[in-house]
Amino acid sequence: MNERSEGRLMRLQHALGQGGSLRLAEAAALCGVSEMTIRRDLAGSDGSLALIGGHLMLAGDPRHAPVYDLAVQRDRNAEAKRRLCERALATLEEGDTLFIDCGTTLAPLAASLPDDMSLTVVTYALNIAEAVSKRPGVRLWLLGGVYHASSRSFSSDDMSETIRGFGINKAFLTAAGVDERQGLSCFHFHEVAPKQAAIATAQRRVLVVDASKQGMVRPARFAGLEEVDQVIAEEAGD
Repeated sequence: MNERSEGRLMRLQHALGQGGSLRLAEAAALCGVSEMTIRRDLAGSDGSLALIGGHLMLAGDPRHAPVYDLAVQRDRNAEAKRRLCERALATLEEGDTLFIDCGTTLAPLAASLPDDMSLTVVTYALNIAEAVSKRPGVRLWLLGGVYHASSRSFSSDDMSETIRGFGINKAFLTAAGVDERQGLSCFHFHEVAPKQAAIATAQRRVLVVDASKQGMVRPARFAGLEEVDQVIAEEAGD
């Protein structure tokens, strides 16, 4: 590796030293070279920087670890997730069509949908569907396709189009990372399309996140904070 390449990599490491990530185009502009040059620099580097989903990040930063296990996440911050879902439940109205995102954060919401309210639920997550299926009076649409065991969710080429065909009143969304600059992100790229379709379609977009997601940046960015209407998060004293 030549000195100029080493200098560019040092500059990028310094820029990423405070956390977060850089889009490949931003990294190229910072160094005054092309995106292909940055790719060549990375190919010849020691692996301290990683390019994931078009975003450059420090490979050793635990906030970017591309590891997700739903079984592990289920018990993490469980009480906080339950309290957040209680607040989300209070926003429901008779006749709502709901999009409920994948993951564990919204599992208490799915399991506690009221028995005395007519609701329709659209989801691509098997764990959410299993909980909703036990609620009398709730009509369930489970969107299928290729099954992803790590998140117990599905993906398909036409899922976005299918979601856009529903009249969704409220989309309850989750994120593995919430950052003021980088926006909302998740671990899995197959989640991006359904999340974005729900955001584009729903009358009201509600993000539900516990404190562990704040300040994190995960590999797959799906929206900016300005694209949601309400954030249900932990408050001081929670």
